[in-house]
Amino acid sequence: MSDVAKAFSVSTDDVAHFMRKNNLARRSLKDAQFMQFNSRKRSFTCKPNTRENQEIKAIGSMLYWGEGYKGSVKRPANRVDFANSDPSMIRIFLEFLRQTYELSESKFRMLLYCYSNQDVVNLIDYWSSVTDIPKAQFTKPFVRSDFKITGNTMPYGLVHIRYNDKKLLLEIKSLIDCYKAKYCAGGRVVNCNWL
Repeated sequence: MSDVAKAFSVSTDDVAHFMRKNNLARRSLKDAQFMQFNSRKRSFTCKPNTRENQEIKAIGSMLYWGEGYKGSVKRPANRVDFANSDPSMIRIFLEFLRQTYELSESKFRMLLYCYSNQDVVNLIDYWSSVTDIPKAQFTKPFVRSDFKITGNTMPYGLVHIRYNDKKLLLEIKSLIDCYKAKYCAGGRVVNCNWL
């Protein structure tokens, strides 16, 4: 309504009155949010699909399928969030993102999860060097003190790689769906020419 009011140089009350008078339905909140989301510019672009990036696309999307947060009905996901304690897996997932998409590196955030008997500063230094993400982009670490000392501790802690763009999450989930349809549907032909 505010866009219409601005276009016609009238107040939003005038627009609301006109709509009521002419029995014009207003958008639902869900419709308005959908329109607003779709009009928002993406913070990334897809790089050209080449033979060289086919393998990393498959690997990265499968890693996200297994280890990434995809959301649920009660807690929908609104960003890419990949968590793991294996430095090689973290490197490969970032390689997937950086080779497949032109990203805004400033949108990356890292969350370190570790135990109170570990050196947080050294762990942040370590993960910053592994990921090439500046330490300034690490959020406040989650340090757990209520743990049992067993032989199963994570020597480097666990990190979440987060990229704050829901449209990138939807892009990755779409890629996962294409691979699932291609390989889990009994050879059924699917429209995923961009794989």
